[in-house]
Amino acid sequence: MKLLLLPLAALLVAAAHADESAYSARVDKVLKATPLIDGHNDWAESLRGREGDARWTIDLRQGLEKAAKPYDTDIARLRKGHVGGQFWSAWVAADLPGLEQVKQTLEQIDLIKSFAARYTDTFAMARTAADVRRIHKSGRIASMIGIEGGGQIDASLSVLRAYHELGAGYLTLTHSRTIEWADSATDVPTHGGMTAFGKAVVHELNRLGMLVDISHVNEATMLDALRASCAPVIFSHSGARALDDHPRDVSDAVLAQVKANGGVVMVVFARPYLSDAFRRWDADRSAEKARAGTPPFGGLYIGQPDRAAAALAEWDKAHPAPVVTIRDVADHVEHIVKVAGIDHVGIGSDFDGMGTPNPEGLEDVSKFPALLAELMRRGWTDEQVSKLAGGNVLRVMEAAERVALAMKDELPGTATLANDQPNSGAK
Repeated sequence: MKLLLLPLAALLVAAAHADESAYSARVDKVLKATPLIDGHNDWAESLRGREGDARWTIDLRQGLEKAAKPYDTDIARLRKGHVGGQFWSAWVAADLPGLEQVKQTLEQIDLIKSFAARYTDTFAMARTAADVRRIHKSGRIASMIGIEGGGQIDASLSVLRAYHELGAGYLTLTHSRTIEWADSATDVPTHGGMTAFGKAVVHELNRLGMLVDISHVNEATMLDALRASCAPVIFSHSGARALDDHPRDVSDAVLAQVKANGGVVMVVFARPYLSDAFRRWDADRSAEKARAGTPPFGGLYIGQPDRAAAALAEWDKAHPAPVVTIRDVADHVEHIVKVAGIDHVGIGSDFDGMGTPNPEGLEDVSKFPALLAELMRRGWTDEQVSKLAGGNVLRVMEAAERVALAMKDELPGTATLANDQPNSGAK
């Protein structure tokens, strides 16, 4: 009997390898025809924070996974992951003064553009869907810029227009804080969504052909933006709230409006936005840090950092984090498809910006094909995978370009906060 079992086991292993090879070949075929476009990567900010002035000269080609604090991104792994288009995030801290946010945003844009200047064989800057397709066909990675926070325009449409001139492709309406004209998902709401100035920002984005990104905003702001925008919107890195009740995620009610608007939800890989069990564990751990007195909190061992750290380590040992895997990401993708349809989903990893270990199976930018293969194992066709990978985002970009063309005779917007009005359309 043992002699019979050995050949059977070998046959099963061989069959599994054959299946994986078939999925890999299908993924390669899809991504040769359609660029895989990631909606959000914080590599630039990670380089700024960890390397300082060396960010301008550090070798980006390979080996950054071996850094003291490993990066999720380098050129070798981007190539292995078949990345064809990347929205690089120009993010700065939302609690900085307005003019400092503008200055640091300009520095972030400059750093992102330096990727293409330094590595012309790998990156090329892109502004349009046609640019992305052309660059992908040339074997390079189309590089685009996303401004990750409305506070970074310092309530000035002139600053917004300057970012556009420098190549910015989208504006995230808020980041972690509620700003003068829009409510954030992770701060106290004060406007019931967006003010009149906020709607003017959306209109100006439409006029410029920049995408309206409503990741990070609260639900009222999401709905206001969907009503105000003449072009399809994006969520550059969010999940499905039905699977994880996090305010950063998108409810089924909003997903229905995304479908009507023609927009795309680009699914994030960050564990707090994927797993409700992890979200609750993370909240419990934060409470334990405060209880123990881990800086900057007060607590049982305030002023005794060694004892506070030991107490937290004991808690961690007794309360291991819930496991989050590639399957959780695929579940969010499929839920969005179930509610909004196959034309309204994309990929928005948040690599190098998550702050927690990445999901098992999606450890870095080399792993994007594994997500596509996971969906193929679930019965997805090549056409469906192509839409998720980049086809849907290219459609949204083209639609935004058509809206801008239709608005080309409009003069630049002149709205200011001085003449702002509260939101009268909140529901």
